[in-house]
Amino acid sequence: MTVTIVGSQLGDEGKGALVDIWGGDADVVVRYQGGDNAGHTVVHDGTEYKLSLVPSGAIRGKTGVLGNGCVVNPRTLFSEIDDLRERGVDPDVRLARRAHVILPFHRVLDGIEEEVKSDSDLDAGTTGRGIGPTYEDKAGRRGVRVGDLLDPDVLRERLEYVVPQKRTLATEVYGLDLVDEHAEYAEAFDVEALFEEYSEIGRRLEREEMTVNAGEFLAEKRENGENLLFEGAQGTSIDIDHGIYPYVTSSNPTAGGACVGSGVGPSVIGRGEVVGVVKAYLSRVGTGPLPTELDGDEREEALADEIRERGGEFGTVTGRPRRIGWLDVPMLRHAARVNGFTGIGVNHVDVLAGLDEVKVGHAYELDGETTETMPTTTEEWARCEPVYREFEPWPEVDWNAVAEEGYDALPEAAREYLSYLSTEVGVPVYAVGIGPNREQTVVRENPFDLD
Repeated sequence: MTVTIVGSQLGDEGKGALVDIWGGDADVVVRYQGGDNAGHTVVHDGTEYKLSLVPSGAIRGKTGVLGNGCVVNPRTLFSEIDDLRERGVDPDVRLARRAHVILPFHRVLDGIEEEVKSDSDLDAGTTGRGIGPTYEDKAGRRGVRVGDLLDPDVLRERLEYVVPQKRTLATEVYGLDLVDEHAEYAEAFDVEALFEEYSEIGRRLEREEMTVNAGEFLAEKRENGENLLFEGAQGTSIDIDHGIYPYVTSSNPTAGGACVGSGVGPSVIGRGEVVGVVKAYLSRVGTGPLPTELDGDEREEALADEIRERGGEFGTVTGRPRRIGWLDVPMLRHAARVNGFTGIGVNHVDVLAGLDEVKVGHAYELDGETTETMPTTTEEWARCEPVYREFEPWPEVDWNAVAEEGYDALPEAAREYLSYLSTEVGVPVYAVGIGPNREQTVVRENPFDLD
């Protein structure tokens, strides 16, 4: 059985909690795209773990795989693994040999480019962790892959080809003075320094037997009857192909990315479950349009601040405060179509409890016409005016008691809200998040039981 968990919005939907819950029935948890820009917060046995690269299921003793669609910063990976070991968790993490490696110059160039863009409307609000530049090199056929780290001759050849190009870009285009003013970046563009560090990383990967041919590894696991859970980072609306370009990530968080980024065929993913994770409102880190954003006046801004504080809406990786808006239903319809959802999980229902009002953006008005899905261009999306639908607010309740009693214990108004969402996306609600802990999720269906 395979289950693919996908973000339905702009990232930050709380996917890690559901990966953690359903990961109990998985044998292998696979990250199929993204890098250490994707933060997951997992609470297990009362302990909070903030992960940006290690797959969430590793906390529960599952084998974690970083697929070929990922870009991997070995420094981050080993830092997370070492930290988990110090806390008594020994994660079993495997890297696809076809995954690309984030190198120090990628991070330097990422920061410079975002700074250059900061005065324009092209600023994507990246984490500055080198994700985009690494994917650029992958597409440009000049990247360094995990498998290259295992062969010193190949690694040196790759570095000798790409590093001089990057040094020239840094010095001649962006004006970095790697001798004096920006000398701290010099080693990021030094072939010998990079070769020495990343050769040693390759030796550690070999010692710990961490690298795999991901497609073959996963096929063998499946043939042995093991369950696979595929974990997408970010969300559908920042997918490089299906999102609000150019305010997007550099990979495919959508369900199709699970095939391409892991080496598991589409017929396998398609026969399994695809669960879209939805936050009961909208949040995002970064720039770009946001039609339902709560920023119109002091009252809306105060409401956004209240939701932000209640929901802990600050980036897991960056700590940046997230922008807040009402749920955007055209965005969810788009996500359901693109991903082929079989069910949804709705998180943070408790955060909206006790508010004086609860709304959703049911549709858009665009150039005098009503539309129920996202337009194809971001410029058109920016011109969309939301058509709101109001819901009866629900009260604060004992959410732990609700979690114990089940779905019917949710306030009636909250159940009406969830029923509406289910109808609009055309699939059932599998789970409802009413708090940060795994025990504070009401599970209606386990997708691993729906074979």
